[in-house]
Amino acid sequence: MAPAADREGYWGSTTSTLDWCEENYAVTWYIAEFWNTVSNLIMIIPPIFGAIQSVRDGLEKRYIASYLALTVVGMGSWCFHMTLKYEMQLLDELPMIYSCCIFVYCMFECFKMKNSVNYHLLFILVLFSLIVTTVYLKVKEPVFHQVMYGMLVFTLVLRSIYIVTWVYPWLRGLGYTSLGIFLLGFLLWNIDNIFCDSLRNFRKKMPPIISVATQFHAWWHILTGLGSYLHILFSLYTRTLYLKYRPKVKFLFGIWPVILFEPLRKH
Repeated sequence: MAPAADREGYWGSTTSTLDWCEENYAVTWYIAEFWNTVSNLIMIIPPIFGAIQSVRDGLEKRYIASYLALTVVGMGSWCFHMTLKYEMQLLDELPMIYSCCIFVYCMFECFKMKNSVNYHLLFILVLFSLIVTTVYLKVKEPVFHQVMYGMLVFTLVLRSIYIVTWVYPWLRGLGYTSLGIFLLGFLLWNIDNIFCDSLRNFRKKMPPIISVATQFHAWWHILTGLGSYLHILFSLYTRTLYLKYRPKVKFLFGIWPVILFEPLRKH
């Protein structure tokens, strides 16, 4: 039998341009990268509830779109890591660009009149998405996608720092927590890529529970999923403060953060 890293399973040979450090089909014949797959649940389930709550609260559609976009990224990543097929890779990577564009729009429109639409910014972000999509489908170079995604994240970081420095300093805790968790995930993503051979050798010698804990790409999903969710809360908190609501961060079951608020009562 071939080593775990080279096993083939239900979905056949790999066609994606990336194959991560987790050993393929090591847990089940039906899922290529088991831990990299199931770790996406954090990007699928909580944002769905966030979108439902946003509809109930009558929030602007862009925040509903933010939650749903994060869910789409999670579902695309699930399909990619489950199959390691190129088409599923696109379903993961391209929505990362689109969701970040939605996040950027929300962050730059948080100090505008309610239900206003910035058509110029919309045009720029849609055009950016189309250009990235077209070029990426042509060149199929993962580094290009990573650089474009990094540019969007960097834009969000700068905007967030501006808000917590000059506008709402008391939101530093939420803003920097979101950023810190995301950066920790990015650090583990790099460790997983750079030290893959060492990690695989280490896993062979360790008990299963220790081996699972070193699946750093799965941790990337968990941490960036949580960081992205917290970013949406940060963006939403900023927006509802500007609209003179009374937002508060509450923790469901003492662990999961949500935003509750009361609209400003009209006299």
